[in-house]
Amino acid sequence: MNREKFGSRLGFILVSAGCAIGLGNVWKFPYMAGQFGGAAFILVYLLFLLILGLPIMICEFSVGRASQKSIASSFRELEPNGTVWHRMGWIGMAGNYLLVMFYAMVGGWMMYYCYRLLSGEFVQATAIQVEQGFGGMLGQPGTLFFWTFLVIVLSFGICSIGLQSGVEKITKIMMVCLLSLMVILALRSVTLEGALEGVKFYLIPDFTRMKEAGIGNVVFGAMSQAFFTLSVGMGGMAIFGSYLDKSRSLTSESVYIVLLDTFVALMAGLIVIPACFAFGLEPGAGPGLIFLTLPNVFAHMLGGQFWGGLFFLFLSFAALTTVVGVFENILSFAMDLLGWSRKKAVIVNMGALIVLCLPCILGFNVLAGFEPLGAGTNIMDLEDFLVSSNIMPLGAVVYLMFCTRNNGWGWDNFLQEAGAGQGLAFPRKMRFYLTWILPCIIVLIYLKGYYDKFSPQGPIMLMIWMLIAILFLLFMTSIVLKRPKQK
Repeated sequence: MNREKFGSRLGFILVSAGCAIGLGNVWKFPYMAGQFGGAAFILVYLLFLLILGLPIMICEFSVGRASQKSIASSFRELEPNGTVWHRMGWIGMAGNYLLVMFYAMVGGWMMYYCYRLLSGEFVQATAIQVEQGFGGMLGQPGTLFFWTFLVIVLSFGICSIGLQSGVEKITKIMMVCLLSLMVILALRSVTLEGALEGVKFYLIPDFTRMKEAGIGNVVFGAMSQAFFTLSVGMGGMAIFGSYLDKSRSLTSESVYIVLLDTFVALMAGLIVIPACFAFGLEPGAGPGLIFLTLPNVFAHMLGGQFWGGLFFLFLSFAALTTVVGVFENILSFAMDLLGWSRKKAVIVNMGALIVLCLPCILGFNVLAGFEPLGAGTNIMDLEDFLVSSNIMPLGAVVYLMFCTRNNGWGWDNFLQEAGAGQGLAFPRKMRFYLTWILPCIIVLIYLKGYYDKFSPQGPIMLMIWMLIAILFLLFMTSIVLKRPKQK
């Protein structure tokens, strides 16, 4: 069966960027910028995006295009005889399923809030009413299931049409809408009375703020965000590389995708932070910024019903482009491994994911007493932790090692694939950095994530979870260090 291909270069860039552009850009980035000093944090973030995120994306694209397979089969296609890189395929597949088990639900939240804002539910609402509105949503499993179901059916429906007619064409439309809405919302935000101070905070570096937040905290926060924002490590980029011809250099195309991803993150901050300053609210309010702080802004803004609806429509597009991208990767597993048709893969996986999303939905109400990672946590926290703090960072290390080590695909093969076609070649002198320095940075992010999450629970819990982290790290290391069989 011939591999499907993108119909245009623009389609590849927008679909890949759409998968990378998610709620990490438009939800997490603004509140992190608010917490860590605004423009000073952004400068550090941009540096790490260049030296951390971009090389990993190029590696993942290269493996996908060279193998013409998804993560389910790409390592097996390229690995030397006797090595076990293909085990990463199973881990990556599990990561994709885990991701959409909670991400589809969060996408449903965005769509539901779009409806709620446009219907006028929060017009002139008090802060207490806004908070009750969010808590009330989480306490209604039927409501959560309906909107999650809608996201799943809509996204699989797009994928079922095919790569060019469905995923590429519709994602291009959603991306154009997303970018247009961002520009409109940013213009409205910066023209609010009192927003100028927020613009200065966001765009003019003040390193005293960075010092107040703690230089180490700012650097590590920027480093972590730069890594996670591009959705690398689980084959999300590899699948789109497998649909690409060799007319363009993957190095050049990756630069365009990173620039687009960065533009969206920066524009999201330009929407959120000036609006918070205009209404005297805290821009570093954490995850509650989107559902608790901003509805208070729209509740008291002239035309807030309209602007709030547009804002959550923009967030819905950001979530949907990511869900569609991950679903396309999931469908490719069945098509690559089992030889299923796209239609059969859609039907089976749509049914499976409707069921697999239920634990996350029920974790906020019926199963709220289950706190898997300690007091105050829920099933979504567990699923997110497994994906974001484990599979993604260690998966990225595997991609780096596969592309640089002699017992993997190898440096020369990677360079040839990354630079094939018109555009930039990948710098040959980067091998030492990609082989040794960058993996160490990612492992540092990985272990620091465990420390930050479990150290407040006391030394015993921290020791238990750090042991689990090290065991998982050793398992991934066994994949990397396996030597080829001698012929």
